[in-house]
Amino acid sequence: MELDLAAIHEALAAELGDRPCLVWRDQTWSWDQVTERTRRIANVLLSHGIGRRRTLAECTGWESPHDHVALYLHNGNAYLEAQLGAAKAGAAAFNVNYRYVADELAYLFLDSSAAAIVYQGCFASTLADVLPRLPQQPLLLRVDDGSGDELLPGALDYDAALAAASPEPPAVTTSPDDLYVLYTGGTTGNPKGVLWRQADFLVAALGVRRKDGSDYEAMKELVEPAVRRNLATLPAPPLMHGAAMWNALSTWISGGTIVVQDQVDRMDPADILDTCERHRVTSLLIVGDAFARPLIDEQRRRARDLSNLRFVLTGGAILSPALRRELLDLLPAVRIVDVLGSSESGRQAVASTVASDEIGPTRFAPSDTAAVLDDDLTRRLAPGEPEIGWLAQGGRIPRGYLGDEAKTRATFPVIDGERWSVPGDRAALRADGTVELHGRESVTINTGGEKVFAEEVEQVLKHHPGVYDVLVVGRPSAQWGQEVVAVVTPTPGATVTLAELREVGGAHLARYKLPKALILADRISRSPSGKPDYGWARQLAVEAGTQT
Repeated sequence: MELDLAAIHEALAAELGDRPCLVWRDQTWSWDQVTERTRRIANVLLSHGIGRRRTLAECTGWESPHDHVALYLHNGNAYLEAQLGAAKAGAAAFNVNYRYVADELAYLFLDSSAAAIVYQGCFASTLADVLPRLPQQPLLLRVDDGSGDELLPGALDYDAALAAASPEPPAVTTSPDDLYVLYTGGTTGNPKGVLWRQADFLVAALGVRRKDGSDYEAMKELVEPAVRRNLATLPAPPLMHGAAMWNALSTWISGGTIVVQDQVDRMDPADILDTCERHRVTSLLIVGDAFARPLIDEQRRRARDLSNLRFVLTGGAILSPALRRELLDLLPAVRIVDVLGSSESGRQAVASTVASDEIGPTRFAPSDTAAVLDDDLTRRLAPGEPEIGWLAQGGRIPRGYLGDEAKTRATFPVIDGERWSVPGDRAALRADGTVELHGRESVTINTGGEKVFAEEVEQVLKHHPGVYDVLVVGRPSAQWGQEVVAVVTPTPGATVTLAELREVGGAHLARYKLPKALILADRISRSPSGKPDYGWARQLAVEAGTQT
C-alpha cells in the first residue's frame, strides 16, 4: 500500500483528536485544530484556482503536475500548516531561503512558477521588489508577525483568510503520486527543485515502512502504534532546511508533537534548551557542530532539566568526535543519531552513539538501497575496496529536478538498467560494510596532484581544544596548484597556531592533507541551518594571505 502525507495526517487526527499536535510560544494546537486549519488553507488555495493541473503519468521526470506554493517564512505554525494544507489542495509547497536577496528570490519564484507565496510580514519589502519581475501576480498570504508592515497590493491576511474559508474536507483526492518539492541550497549553482513522489519520499526520506523494510498493507498498521507513542520533537534548524522539515513530518507521522522554539529568526541556544525543558522534549534535531558547540556551552553555563530528552539527531552535517564525547558527558542518557542523506537521496545511512561507546570517526551503517559506486559510475564497489567512490542511492529516489532535463540525467544516471541518485558525496565502503564519508566533491581541494576532502580535515582539526569552529578551503598556489587553508574561530581565551594544527592533524591525516596556512576569524560564516559558507571562506583565504 502506498501512502501520502495528507492521508496519513487525516487518519492520525481521527484517532488523536485533542492531543497536542503543534506547540509554539506556549500556544498548543491539537490534532483536530491543525486538521481544520490545514483544510481551511487548502480551501483558500482551491478558491483561487490553485491545485493539481495534470496527472503524474502525463509528466516527464523534470515536470510537475502541481501549482506550487512558496513558503517564505520563519519557523512557526503557519509554515507547517501551509506545507500540509497545500498538499490537501493537490498543490505542492516548496521551501524558500529567507536570506535570499531580491535577485535570488526572483530566480526561485520564476523557476518554480510560484502560484502562491505565503510570506512573513518582515519580508514584505524584499518581496515587493520581486513581484514586478514575475509574469503574473501570485496569490499572496501574509503572516502577521508584528512587523508593522502594510499588506502588499492584493495580499490577504493569512489568519483572516483561514477564518473565512470552509473547514470542510477539500474536494480533492490526494494521491501517493502527488509530489513533495524541496529546493536545494544552491551552494554549487542555482537552487534546484527536487521532485519526489510522496510515496517514495515517505519511504526513502522518512522511513515510513515496517521494521522488516516492507510496505504497510493498511493505514491502521501505521496509525495504531502512533497512538501509543508519546513523542515531542524540536527541529531546531529553519524548516526551510530539508532535514528540519523531514524531522517535523516524521514526528507527525509517528503521532508526536512538533515543538518550535520561541526565537525563530536566529539560533538562540538558551531559548532552544529552555524550550526543551519547558515542553519536555524527547528528541532534538541539530545540524552538526555549528549547533552542538553553542548548545553545549549554554548547558554548561546553566544546566536545564533535560531528563526527558532521549535522542539528539543531526542532519546536514555530522558531529565531530570531540563534540560527541562532550555532549554525551553532559547528557549520558541521550542517544546521538547522525543521519546521512541529501535532498536528492533521502536517508542513506545512520550512525548511532551512546555514552558507553568508544568515540572515534563516524562510520555509517548504510541502508539496503545505498551503495558506493566507482569513480566512473560503472559499477558498485565491494566492501574493503580502497577506492573512494560516489555515495549513491537506489530504489525509491526522486524523479528529477524541476525544469532541468540535463541535470536530472546527470544526477540520476542509469547504470546496468538501475536508476541511481548520485548527489555528489564522496565515500569509501569499509571491509565491515560501513560507509566512511569523505565529503562533497564540490569542496574538494586538489593539491600537488592529490585530492583533499575539506570536511575530513575539518573533523580532525576539531580535536585541537582551541578550535571553536573551522572551515577548510583551497586557494591558488604556484607550487601546489591549490594549497590547503584552515579558517579558524578560536575558543574564547585560547590560542591556535598553524604548527599546533599540523601536529594535531598529523596524528590522523597524511601530510599533504594538512593545512599550509591558518587564518583566524572572529566567526565562521554559516547559513541559518548551520551549513558552511565555503565561498566566504575561499574569498577570505585569497584576500588575507598566509597567517601563521
